[in-house]
Amino acid sequence: MSQLVKEIQAAEEELLLGNVILYPTDTVWGIGCDAENMQAVRKIFKIKEREESKAMILLVADQEMLQRYVQQLPEGFGQLLERQERPTTYVFPNPQNLPQEVLAEDGTVAIRLTNDEFCHRLIRQVNRPIVSTSANVSGQASPKTFSDVSDTIKKRVDFVVNWRQDDDMATTPSRIVRIRPDGSQEVLRD
Repeated sequence: MSQLVKEIQAAEEELLLGNVILYPTDTVWGIGCDAENMQAVRKIFKIKEREESKAMILLVADQEMLQRYVQQLPEGFGQLLERQERPTTYVFPNPQNLPQEVLAEDGTVAIRLTNDEFCHRLIRQVNRPIVSTSANVSGQASPKTFSDVSDTIKKRVDFVVNWRQDDDMATTPSRIVRIRPDGSQEVLRD
């Protein structure tokens, strides 16, 4: 069994137990949990010392999974995803089947379809979205590599994924685009 498969299985077990993991994403190192587990989501707010009014990003494996959590995707959204050149998080106005804890105060939800192999395979195994928030205490810099993650965060999570910890290529947070109710788009972070 490969190291990647072992790490995916271990992370899956932790998520299904309601635990919080520290893991590599297609952007920065993240803290995550099963997005449908309210207690685990609350645990992330505590770990990050973050106000519960702040929304978190969810990662999904594909457009089919996305459609379980968004009532209506804009026309041509599939083509938009195909043309996308970098990780992009979309803020949708019409979420469904998600706990209130992962929604923004205005009722929107931020979701990114991940292309990262580890994340993609883990989400497929769990078969539901996982929370993805930067692995830092609120107000501190987002860790671009594993070595940038503070010992405080490493001690507070339930499980640290041992995959890509040696990567030293700095990454950046995702682009964020709001999808308005009429289907138009607004770039919130480029």
